[in-house]
Amino acid sequence: MNASCASCTRSGRPGVWEGAYPRSRPAPRSRSTAAGVRGGPRPRPAPPHVTRSDMVSPPPGAAAAAAAARAWLCVGPAPRPLMGSQGGLGPPGNGGPGEGESGETRKLQEGRAARGKRRKGKGKGKAGAGQGGRGSGAEGKPQPPQAKEAAGLGAEAGERAGLGKVGEGGGSVEEGARRIVRGDEGSAGARKEAKGRYDGKKEEWRVRTGQREEARPARAQGRGCQAWGRLAGTGAAMAAAAEEEAGAREPAGRPAAGPALLRLPEELLLLICSYLDMQALGRLAQVCRWLRRFTNCDLLWRRIARASLNSGFTRLGTDLMASVPVKERVKVSQNWRLGRCREGILLKWKCSQMPWMQLEGDSLYISQANFILAYQFRPDGASLNRRPLGVFAGHDEDVCHFVLANSHIISAGGDGKIGIHKIHSTFTVKYSAHEQEVNCVDCKGGIIVSGSRDRTAKVWPLASGRLGQCLHTIQTEDRVWSIAISPLHSSFVTGTACCGHFSPLRIWDLNSGQLMTHLGGDFPPGAGVLDVMYESPSTLLSCGYDTYVRYWDLRASVRKCVMEWEEPHDSTLYCLQTDGNHLLATGSSYYGVVRLWDRRQRACLHAFPLTSTPLSSPVYCLRFTTRHLYAALSYNLHGLDFQTP
Repeated sequence: MNASCASCTRSGRPGVWEGAYPRSRPAPRSRSTAAGVRGGPRPRPAPPHVTRSDMVSPPPGAAAAAAAARAWLCVGPAPRPLMGSQGGLGPPGNGGPGEGESGETRKLQEGRAARGKRRKGKGKGKAGAGQGGRGSGAEGKPQPPQAKEAAGLGAEAGERAGLGKVGEGGGSVEEGARRIVRGDEGSAGARKEAKGRYDGKKEEWRVRTGQREEARPARAQGRGCQAWGRLAGTGAAMAAAAEEEAGAREPAGRPAAGPALLRLPEELLLLICSYLDMQALGRLAQVCRWLRRFTNCDLLWRRIARASLNSGFTRLGTDLMASVPVKERVKVSQNWRLGRCREGILLKWKCSQMPWMQLEGDSLYISQANFILAYQFRPDGASLNRRPLGVFAGHDEDVCHFVLANSHIISAGGDGKIGIHKIHSTFTVKYSAHEQEVNCVDCKGGIIVSGSRDRTAKVWPLASGRLGQCLHTIQTEDRVWSIAISPLHSSFVTGTACCGHFSPLRIWDLNSGQLMTHLGGDFPPGAGVLDVMYESPSTLLSCGYDTYVRYWDLRASVRKCVMEWEEPHDSTLYCLQTDGNHLLATGSSYYGVVRLWDRRQRACLHAFPLTSTPLSSPVYCLRFTTRHLYAALSYNLHGLDFQTP
């Protein structure tokens, strides 16, 4: 057996030395391969540097082998060898030229088939090259090559039987060539698919890192297009996610499809939703983003807010807090209705005081002894900056009462004087107004009215050139505890101690100082009025020693109040405050009790005791906003936070 046969016996494959070429090494292109095989096994060549292009592109010799096989099929079988030929195993000079070329071609084809089968066996049937031969790796393991029957069988038959077997061998070579061509095409498809998968992963990485580059369609052919399809699907999913995120940030548009309710004009939909209550609107907002945006409209919540407690709307429908969304105010109003709040102490004093306070914007003005201090609220509104913004002095005794009007502070002191302070400057004027302490003062429309313990009420101008000039002096025949000017600036009301035989509530003409009317006629002796306030030009509220809060409507009757609320513990009511609609707050004389009332009900809504037994104190003054309530007691200033209970 010659060297070729020995090498075939070792490898189990005819005419191919086992391990002669690495898996990715290109096939030889010259005839030296056949000569080297014939002369015996040569040293294993060092594997070349394998690059990415070698892995994904077909070997250079594959195209030449396929072209040779196709050319042979077109021309026909090889010419008949001469007598004494060895079937093309010898050198070209030993046999005919045609036979030498035929043997070399068969060797080349057999090598190609063997290498292709090894690649297919390693691929475990993933590529489409399984169509090239039965043992090409469809089951995932190499099988005996069928190309031996196609090409090598003809050569061996030529050696044993001579000329008579060449025709049969020619037929086998033709069939083997067809299979080789199919195998080469399958191998090329497998390589293209692997290259497509690699390119797809690389492009996906580029998309994720923001370094997307233009796709190269020519590099993804055959089955590699599937990888590009998967990549396109991934990119579409990422784009859809980005659009959804952008849509969440932007206001939602009206749904294109859905129930017929969503396709109605907005004006008609507003009319329908205006009949829904607060719970129904809240559930409707959970349907979709468009309805959530739609239900945030102030027009839908305005009717609900006007029926809620302390929502910023007056009884006439005036919005006092237009800058705050109505829906947010309705949410906070539920805390007022349920009595949910957080209590805190804003200021403390070392000695007992009778403080009075006023609110203006983000500032709080409170009297302590003979001073008036201005504090600024912190952003949460539940606490104050410890350092006051300003201190206003001028009285020799305690400040009994003060009001804010036209950037001025008008104060009444126990020294019988009235002080006028400009808020944003150091301008201060004080003048003697009464013989005894001035218990109350009010200022509207450039007119100041004051009431004193000396049983008089006086009218003063606020004009800078006429300060201290009394316009009218009114003999009330009783000590004046409270006073208020009408919103029309045409009259004012006084609340007295009720020690005479006349009503403690009387209305006086502001221009002439004449008595206009009495309010009520069945007050018991000593039922003095400690606080009175106008709610509208024709309605007012009063409270005092008789433990009642009374609501008066001048259009209905001046002899009898239209509604009254009694303090449950028969305590004197020192002060009151209203939101102009349904909420009413009062301060009692014992234990610092603050009560909330719903004017649509008779009973008290909630009570908040702010002091304990050893420190029992009246609530001398209280003020509230839509979110907080502030109560001034003898030793401290309390705050109730209804926004974050």
